[in-house]
Amino acid sequence: MFTCNLPYHATVEIKQSKFLAYLCPYSMFESELERLRHEHPKARHFVTAFRYLNEYDQIVEGSSDDGEPRGTSGKPSLHVLQGHDLIHVGVIIVRYFGGTKLGTGGLVRAYSDAVNAVCEEAQFFAFVKKELLQFCCSYNDLGRVEYILGENGISDVDKVFEANEVRVQIRGSLEAITQITIVLGQMIHIDKAN
Repeated sequence: MFTCNLPYHATVEIKQSKFLAYLCPYSMFESELERLRHEHPKARHFVTAFRYLNEYDQIVEGSSDDGEPRGTSGKPSLHVLQGHDLIHVGVIIVRYFGGTKLGTGGLVRAYSDAVNAVCEEAQFFAFVKKELLQFCCSYNDLGRVEYILGENGISDVDKVFEANEVRVQIRGSLEAITQITIVLGQMIHIDKAN
């Protein structure tokens, strides 16, 4: 599976209709849709498709035709995401109607082409599920802990400074989290609650 961490866009024009495709990380999907609705008030349709993993490692996916004939836009867009084996992404296709009806087959091709075009623009990387680890360390050990986290490629770090210790929450691959617990050994107290 693959994903992206930045938004991308591409435009396809078919028989004077413009299809503006926007691909983004799923975490940005709702805000991106809202932004596009405000940015393109005269657009006719805002077709969407998305895929993500839930907390049970199940793929959740969905699509919306947003007024286009049923099955001609959202599902074909979702099929392109599936075909590229993408996860934790959403795509929004803004359509400006050009005056010529494309027919059912034409709509399927147009929306598929738009999503394929934005996928060609995007830079994807292999999806790695991130694990969560919470632990505590002393103020004296914090510098060394931060150094070890950096050396092991852990950049998703949150710290809460308490009276006698620092509570740290990190996210990383299972392999990185396992390595961190081994390397840090006695310096940390792992929070078993999570």
